Amino acid sequence: MIDGKPTIGLALGSGAARGWAHIGVIHALEEAGIRPAMVAGCSFGALIGAGYAGESLDKLEAWARGIRSLDVMRLLDIRLGGGLIEGDDLMRSLAKQVEPVDIEKLRVPFAAVATDLEAGREVWLREGSLIDAVHASIAVPGLMSPVRNQGRWLVDGGLTDPVPVSLCRALGADVVIAVNLNSDLVGRHVRDIRGAARHDTDNESGLRKWVDDLDERLLDGRIGKWLEERDKDEPTPGMLDVMAGAINIMQDRITRSRMAGDPPELMISPRLSHIGLLEFERADEAIEKGYEAARRALEDSKLVDEVGEKNRS
Repeated sequence: MIDGKPTIGLALGSGAARGWAHIGVIHALEEAGIRPAMVAGCSFGALIGAGYAGESLDKLEAWARGIRSLDVMRLLDIRLGGGLIEGDDLMRSLAKQVEPVDIEKLRVPFAAVATDLEAGREVWLREGSLIDAVHASIAVPGLMSPVRNQGRWLVDGGLTDPVPVSLCRALGADVVIAVNLNSDLVGRHVRDIRGAARHDTDNESGLRKWVDDLDERLLDGRIGKWLEERDKDEPTPGMLDVMAGAINIMQDRITRSRMAGDPPELMISPRLSHIGLLEFERADEAIEKGYEAARRALEDSKLVDEVGEKNRS
């Protein structure tokens, strides 16, 4: 409590490209007079949280809204090391949008959650380089290479805490507003494959285009040709479809379990299943969905309305 007012914390969940929705959520909260005093982020939620805490969210949003499909392809530096992409090009671009400061120097308390690959435990990153913390938190296993940090190999925090409510409370929050971007994703990739042909370019996601490009560059399109012959009647999920689907199932189950033990005071769940894992060029749409979901949640929550009134007074 500060001056008799509840301290509000914001827990921003994982979601890759769907993470742009967090920006819309923050806009809706600010319109309602709710300004979080601290923020905890997981994966792409860590990036948006870093932008908010580092007072560079406007710059990050402008960059996000300007991304096009070709920009995404340039950012995905295929290396086939610890993941399909190394992530260096992406992080260099992100570093230009987020203030290069140490976490402990931020005006708004911030922390990111990552996962220790060897120990299997969640790691709370509360000090040191802000951009390095974001890098560790967004390192999706199999997609991005793990990050070396203080003698540990760190990967995506979504493996252990996709919506970091407990971390937000550890920062001192009395009231936690959580944003879950994965609530409607289970089974989405399989449904998409059954409902559309593999090479229907009008409906193809940016993720599938990227996989096909990888196949053409490294294997002369042999995977695609094999799948076409094998799956004329019933298309089989591709490698990244399976990976994304598995991650969605895992994060959904972990989130449900964590929320049962430590539920937030308000949960905001934008419906984003139509946006693919790597469709970063759809920021406009994701931001709008986040804004709309937050407005609906605020209208239905007397608790948050009361907090907003106290903060405005």
